[in-house]
Amino acid sequence: MTWKAAYPIALMGFVFGGASACAAPVPAATPPLPPRTAPDGMVQLYVPAGEFRMGSAESDLDRVMADCPGCSRAWFANEAPQHTVYLDAYWIDRTEVTNAMFAQFAAATGYETTAETLGGGIAVNQLSREWKMVAGADWRHPRGPGTDILGLENHPVVQVSYYDAEAYCAWAGRRLPTEAEWEKAARGTDGRRYPWGNQPPAGGLLNFADRNAYMTAADLGADDGYPMTAPVGSFPAGASPYGALDMAGNVWERVADFYDAEYYSRSPRMNPTGPSEGEYVILRGGSWSRPAWYLRAAVRYRYLKINRSTGQGFRCAQSA
Repeated sequence: MTWKAAYPIALMGFVFGGASACAAPVPAATPPLPPRTAPDGMVQLYVPAGEFRMGSAESDLDRVMADCPGCSRAWFANEAPQHTVYLDAYWIDRTEVTNAMFAQFAAATGYETTAETLGGGIAVNQLSREWKMVAGADWRHPRGPGTDILGLENHPVVQVSYYDAEAYCAWAGRRLPTEAEWEKAARGTDGRRYPWGNQPPAGGLLNFADRNAYMTAADLGADDGYPMTAPVGSFPAGASPYGALDMAGNVWERVADFYDAEYYSRSPRMNPTGPSEGEYVILRGGSWSRPAWYLRAAVRYRYLKINRSTGQGFRCAQSA
């Protein structure tokens, strides 16, 4: 299987239009709020109300094509048109939810994940580099029977579905972030490509498909030190403008919205929450197995709610 076949995205291009022309309210000037710690031990970061540029301009997509000659522009067309969004203030988790945190949730509630109920999850074969369903893989046994999370307590929990992420966030008194909230927390208000700025991905900034990752499209000149997931917060130099960590790489992160390739052409200007229904939901941020062009803050990836793998996790958000 080629890397292009392994990561297909069937997307349609679309035309700008439909955005509301109403003016966004101007928030009262307030001093930045310091980080706070939630009951589950997660540090939360405050994102103030205001506007930001969401999505990619055509010039941004031109650059993606220049960086990836083998890519199809249609794979990334769902990032356009770039548009201005206003969001009310909210809190975002500083890192992805960890195995230790999820273990607290499972012990307190007796919750069984989708992988446990259905009997398996998706993992990559490091020899063939193919992703396939593995019987017995779940959050406690990420790559199947014989694997465990001992020593990985501070790594992001994986093999969790949309339903599992939603259940955890509700238990923790929070919720999944909207797609717009996730993107603003990742890139701030200046339109940067990555959380840290416009510098291309490098081993000291994030955990991605480098020489350790056994992936076909890996950057063999980069070394982030990890073949798969890394402990959360391992790359402080890759922090977003609000201090959020691992918003590029490590694991894909689930957001609350249903997926619609053409949603940006009619998205509300204020506090968009995505389509009211849909077949797919959205993942953001790329993962340890993905090359540079999937790690941009604007990238949108679609999956079924029940999907779970060693490359997918989540973080939570909370309205201010």
